[in-house]
Amino acid sequence: MFPKLDLESSARKWHAAFTSEGYLDIGKTLSRIYRGGIHPSIRGEVWEFLLGCYDPKSTFEEREHMRQRRRAQYAVLKEECRMMFPMIGSGRFITAPVITEDGDPIRDPITLQEAQAAKELSSGGQQNGASAGYEMVKEHDKRIIQWKLSLHQIGLDVVRTDRTLVFYEKQENLARLWDILSVYAWFDKDVNYCQGMSDLCSPMIILLDDEADAFWCFQRLMRRLRGNFRCTERSVGVEVQLSNLASVTQVIDPKLHRHLETLGGGDYLFAIRMLMVLFRREFSFADSLYLWELMWALEYDPDLFLMYEDPDLAAEKSEGSKGRPKSTRQCGKFERENMKNGGKGVEAPLPISVFLVASVLKDKSTKLLTEAKGLDDVVKILNDITGNLDAKKACTGAMKLHKKYLKKYCRRVRMLS
Repeated sequence: MFPKLDLESSARKWHAAFTSEGYLDIGKTLSRIYRGGIHPSIRGEVWEFLLGCYDPKSTFEEREHMRQRRRAQYAVLKEECRMMFPMIGSGRFITAPVITEDGDPIRDPITLQEAQAAKELSSGGQQNGASAGYEMVKEHDKRIIQWKLSLHQIGLDVVRTDRTLVFYEKQENLARLWDILSVYAWFDKDVNYCQGMSDLCSPMIILLDDEADAFWCFQRLMRRLRGNFRCTERSVGVEVQLSNLASVTQVIDPKLHRHLETLGGGDYLFAIRMLMVLFRREFSFADSLYLWELMWALEYDPDLFLMYEDPDLAAEKSEGSKGRPKSTRQCGKFERENMKNGGKGVEAPLPISVFLVASVLKDKSTKLLTEAKGLDDVVKILNDITGNLDAKKACTGAMKLHKKYLKKYCRRVRMLS
């Protein structure tokens, strides 16, 4: 369950973690997250560091300069989208298709009316003969067609996302979520938009008042997860993580793995939701946010900001610092374990989310082995965990499995070498 936190104490300790210039003691922050999470009033600020939006070694002035630059960049992106579809930024959104796969406009009366109203709003209500009416013309640009095809699906997902929260009783907040996801779909031309992203983006606009700040925080989260959403004609990105999950389960609980294979679940597709949206459906809203920040704190790498902001410089720095390990105090506990085993033949480290799912399977191993006679039973048993998981216990279990996996993996490597 999400721990009770004192607002005044949490805010005071957070501000005390900065020097007078603005440098953040990230190690102290990570320790506090392990002990009890973050108060909602400061969660947005903390997440910006955990997700690599800002460098803890930057000053207040440097971060403010970067914040203003990013807000301007988002404004340009949003205006580019608005020029292609005027409902962006209007406080409205769509749930009906506006274009066919061939680029022909779909003249849905309601969508036309709302788009026209949005265009009039954006032009201050001044329409002349040349611009009166919303232009619905055939589109030939394939990228624009793909983007417009995603807009109504984003709208359909927006109205289903966190619909029990009071925050989304306001139309303007639903529209903000639609705007951010629509702009992101244009920004990330390789991934566009996929179902599940709305679950990941929703907390950002609740925690961060400025829409641009929420967008960049979401974009940083997607840098971690976008591989799960990349699809080709032959594969879905999350299949890589499902394969990793199968490998981990095979090592730590071979009996369960064989049983799941016998049931036809060797592809582990029954776990796809947990990996795609990071347990948003298995935990309450508050508990899922606590789980996320625990995961990010455990995985934290002090070079995260540089890896996202300047990958070439990060690679150069990494190459030049070989033999000189990072300060473990600035790293998350999960990252420390990966660092410790990095020189022992261990391949690229797996994300903690894989071990979280493996931990859930391990906890339900006995029930799965004795009661699951088919994949429907597996899904039912796993659905029963909804609302009955403890975030801190889940992360502790994942850390234990991670150590066990690394130990067995290293032993196997030594035997084969």
